[in-house]
Amino acid sequence: MPGGAPLTIAEVRSRTGLSARTLRYYEEVGLLPGVRRRAGGRRVYGADELERLRFIGRLKTLGLTLAEIKELNAVYAIAGSTGAMLSRLDELLARHLGELDARIAELETLRGEIRRYRERVADRRAVGHTPSRRRTRA
Repeated sequence: MPGGAPLTIAEVRSRTGLSARTLRYYEEVGLLPGVRRRAGGRRVYGADELERLRFIGRLKTLGLTLAEIKELNAVYAIAGSTGAMLSRLDELLARHLGELDARIAELETLRGEIRRYRERVADRRAVGHTPSRRRTRA
């Protein structure tokens, strides 16, 4: 096998940390096309599949969905060009970066609100204010 000895699904699991179920799913949905099989039907993986799995992992870490990653595979397959795929990847990453920036702004606003609320609580505690208690009739 080009690029090294063939790997079993168990060996790929140990190298990637992915479950066998995930590896099968990636193959099923087209993220890992062309996985070869031995005569008995067992999957064998090579260096190309390992590199693709690492690439998928990096893209997931960056926030891309499996659907977006599958789209990148399709762009590459249709255009036959790494340049086309990289152009689309750049668009996706720009969108995710914008979403992340918006989420960070929301979280910073929330942090400020929580700090202000804590200050009000601390002020009320400092003056000895205790919550009123309802009196119940016996």
